[in-house]
Order: sequence, then C-alpha cells, then structure tokens
Amino acid sequence: MTEYVKISDAEGVRTIAFSRTDKKNALTREMYDAAANALNGAQNDPEIRVVLFAGEGDSFTAGNDLNDFLEHPPFSEDGPSPVERFMTALMEAKKPVVAAVGGLSVGIGVTMLLHCDLVYASRMATFSTPFVKLALAPEFASSITMPAVMGCAKAAEMLLLGEKLSAEEAERAGLVARVFADEELIEQATARCRKLAKLAPGAVADAKTLLRAPAEDLAARMQREGKLFNERLGSDEFKEAAGAFFERREPDFSKFG
Repeated sequence: MTEYVKISDAEGVRTIAFSRTDKKNALTREMYDAAANALNGAQNDPEIRVVLFAGEGDSFTAGNDLNDFLEHPPFSEDGPSPVERFMTALMEAKKPVVAAVGGLSVGIGVTMLLHCDLVYASRMATFSTPFVKLALAPEFASSITMPAVMGCAKAAEMLLLGEKLSAEEAERAGLVARVFADEELIEQATARCRKLAKLAPGAVADAKTLLRAPAEDLAARMQREGKLFNERLGSDEFKEAAGAFFERREPDFSKFG
C-alpha cells in the first residue's frame, strides 16, 4: 500500500483516489500496485457494488512518473508488472467503474477512461495523450478503444499529434458522459455511483457485459440479449423488482451479491 492512493468505502461505493498532489498525481509502480489491489479487492467484496476513480488536488493524473518508469520499465517478461496488473484489473472488472476527472488528465489518465463505464469531468478538466510527442507508442489498447469511442479522425489528433481536449470537447467526442462545475464534480459522480450501487447487481453486470462485448452482427447480439433477458425474468432480482412495482415501493437489492 502507498500513501499516494487513498481508498474509502461508503454506501456500496469504493473510491480510489490518486493523492500525490505535489506531482500532479503522476503514477508510480507502487501506486499502480495499490490501485490494482483495491480494484481487484472490490470484485470479491459483496458490499462493494461500484468503483469510483478520482484525483485529489488540481489533477486527475499527469500520467506516468517518467523517472520511476525509466528505472522500472512498465512491462516485463518476468510476469505481470504493477502496470499490467492495473490494466488487467480494469479491463476485467465485472462491477461498474466510474471516473471523476477534475483538472489535468494525461496519458494513462486518458487511456484508462476508455475502459471505465462512466466518465464525468469538471469544467477545468483537460485530456491529452502525448505518447508520440515523447517518442513513445500508444498504450492500454488505446489504438483500438479511442477510435471506437471518438472516431479515427479525432483519435488520430490525440494519438498522433497529442492534441489536448477540453472537457466540453471530450464530452462532444464521447469520452465524457457529462461535465459539471468544478466544485460539484465529486458530489455528482458519487451520487451516480450510489444510484448504481442500489440497482440489481446481476442486471448491472449483464448490462455491462453486453456493452463491453466484442462487436457482432445485430442478429447475434439480439439472440445474446434475448438469452440474458429470459434468464433475468427467472431471477430473484426480477422477482424483487416486480414485487416492488406491484406493491408501489422501492425495490431492495441489498440482499443480492
């Protein structure tokens, strides 16, 4: 564990906050390791329904700490490095992952967002991926995920030219779901996480699986959805939802893990 990653749990939400404010939350191996452990731990904790990433101070994260990475290359042939563990944990997360981006977001601070389910930003947020500017290559599968989200032209501006996006531009490009006033960001993002945490966890997981599934033709996807829909109709979660509807009360999914 490291003091630069703060973890807190409340109302079904695990918040993982980057807290190296004097370095604009630049990530080190130890920070990646702590974030990976917290994210993996959330998957096995029935009390945690949603994970929220945030950054303290005026930055989400300035990306990788270059001095740390020059000393310890992020990828290893001797087994998964902390960076690889974090990337794998985020890509394979079964529970919803939300990001609240306030201020500077660079490199991994952008590419990780492409693997989150919901991204919210403050008006002061900026987004850049200056890999080629640093004579490096794109990472975290961003050469696939970024064009899929915002189209090849805008992705090329970011990945080739290292162009910076404002919060409003990121929202128009589809990287960000919604932009809030700076002072409202964490409150608004947390409220949406808590709303997610109150929903039926099995249904949420199925919806996330469908949203993240590889592309397929419409007929195949319709069949996949139909199979899950039928399974949902027989689930205890649906029985609770239907009962609540007829009894004119709010459903209680807290007993479902």
